[in-house]
Amino acid sequence: MKKLLAEFFGTFWLVFGGCGSAVFAAAFPELGIGFTGVALAFGLTVLTMAYAVGHVSGAHFNPAVSIGLWTGGKFPAKELLGYILAQVIGAVAAAGLLFMILTGKSDFVDIGSFAANGYGELSPGGYDMMSVLITEFVLTMFFLLIILGSTYPKAPKGFAGIAIGLALTLIHLISIPISNTSVNPARSTSQAIFAGGEFTAQLWLFWLAPIAGALVAGFIHKTLFSKA
Repeated sequence: MKKLLAEFFGTFWLVFGGCGSAVFAAAFPELGIGFTGVALAFGLTVLTMAYAVGHVSGAHFNPAVSIGLWTGGKFPAKELLGYILAQVIGAVAAAGLLFMILTGKSDFVDIGSFAANGYGELSPGGYDMMSVLITEFVLTMFFLLIILGSTYPKAPKGFAGIAIGLALTLIHLISIPISNTSVNPARSTSQAIFAGGEFTAQLWLFWLAPIAGALVAGFIHKTLFSKA
């Protein structure tokens, strides 16, 4: 239960901090933080919670990460479902709180995209489905390679959280214009639920591509690097 609560709170913080920065601060009049600020916010959420609860649950905060670690032989299959459920529930709870805050704004009209992920007309830069699929697959694969490598027993101790947080920042710097950056099915699900419409219809890609990338990364690490 402690592990599941850690995953709940960690994923909650990722969505509340990362998506919250995109919803409230990215284009704030005159002093908006822009893409760079949002990318940094996502990285900081993972970095901070990795040190806060990583010793409890391993700080996955992402179904793709849990699946990639399982594929890489670093996580037991029997715990997968519980972790994924805790992550999705934490993400949805954070999105619900963001929705409550947003709708309390004096000039509120609608929630817009609500930091949801999409392709085609829903892509910030108008990128098509294949471009988004490739981007999400490749970035999740490298994200998992970094996670698996930085947490490997022979890696320098105490720096994994920094490497992983910076990796997520870099991932967002690359792909916010392409897909609004997912690499995390829980994060995509939480925002799509509230954004609705086509965002919900396109959610399948943001489960498929990250999980496929994570599976490949786990296989690569297990076969090529785990015995190094």
